[in-house]
Amino acid sequence: MTARYWEPGTTIEWVYEGSGPHAHLPNVRPMTVVRDDADGLVAWLAPGTPLLKPVLTDGRETRHAGPVAMFTADRVLKLDVWRGTGILKVSPPGKPWSVWHFWDADGTFRGWYVNLEHEHVRDWAARRTSTVDHVLDLWINPDRSIEWKDEDELEGAVTAGRYTPAEAADITNDAHLAIRDIEAWAPPFSDNWQTWTPPLTWKVPTAPTTHNPSLIAEELHT
Repeated sequence: MTARYWEPGTTIEWVYEGSGPHAHLPNVRPMTVVRDDADGLVAWLAPGTPLLKPVLTDGRETRHAGPVAMFTADRVLKLDVWRGTGILKVSPPGKPWSVWHFWDADGTFRGWYVNLEHEHVRDWAARRTSTVDHVLDLWINPDRSIEWKDEDELEGAVTAGRYTPAEAADITNDAHLAIRDIEAWAPPFSDNWQTWTPPLTWKVPTAPTTHNPSLIAEELHT
């Protein structure tokens, strides 16, 4: 079977599915395909992009509930806007993580963020790539030094019953495998994406429309 890929410039949805009691509440980010081939999917989250994300019922980010309650507290979907600088995301084939590239407002490259997650599954008809976040993350500075992120939240996920201790150990092992790639400076770290800039002709995608709008809390639209 011939491999299928999205053309550069295609608008897709990069989706983090909910889990457990929140399985019906995904995080949906419309993004523009930069490159898609056997080396992986590369997509751009532009500043100002409208998105859907789960939040606490009072509108705060879920992590404000604390490292345990953030996995059990009630939540709703919020139609929001990406307020940071743009993020270039790379999903390498066969890897349980994606690599995000961050810049400061003045264009200075800040570093790479390794987001531990399921290997992506594509829905071609919906132009969607879906995964599940694994909580634990890594930050790589421009000098290639590595920092572990959200270890307390992974522990909280075990306490809350989202993961078993064995599953958490597997996620931690995935982080060590990612560190091997970082230390070897394998792709996508060696691909020099930190010098990439989006074409001026690219427009900000429209708001996600593929999920049930009745799930979005009206009072949180603003």
